[in-house]
Amino acid sequence: MKPCRECKQQISEQAFSCPHCGAPFPAKVKWDGWGFEYKSGLTVFGLPLVHVSFKYRPNRGPVVAKGILAIGQFACGLLTISQFGIGVVSISQFTVAGFALAQFALGYSIIAQMGLYIHSGRGQVVRSIAKLLGLP
Repeated sequence: MKPCRECKQQISEQAFSCPHCGAPFPAKVKWDGWGFEYKSGLTVFGLPLVHVSFKYRPNRGPVVAKGILAIGQFACGLLTISQFGIGVVSISQFTVAGFALAQFALGYSIIAQMGLYIHSGRGQVVRSIAKLLGLP
């Protein structure tokens, strides 16, 4: 038995939630959410070289993967592999990127099912932003 980190009542060390206050994983001294997260120790310009995040905080907010190589449901970095991504080069379902391979994309150069591009684009429903605005 251990005290719950929130209400200090005695609870089992294997408890998934406190029966008194409802705190998740109450026997852990520190708990910062559900899921998986990895950050490499090596940083470049203050960003981790690799950040993988499929994690949610206790308030159910997602943890965005931010790094040179960012992998996760939500990601931001030079190279992103994600469901929702922002990056220089991005492989995502939904993305804003310089160069993108995505289902839905907005970027300089894209390959997408649907998207808007500045320089070049290929895909099913892919259009030039300049042409949509009536520019030459």
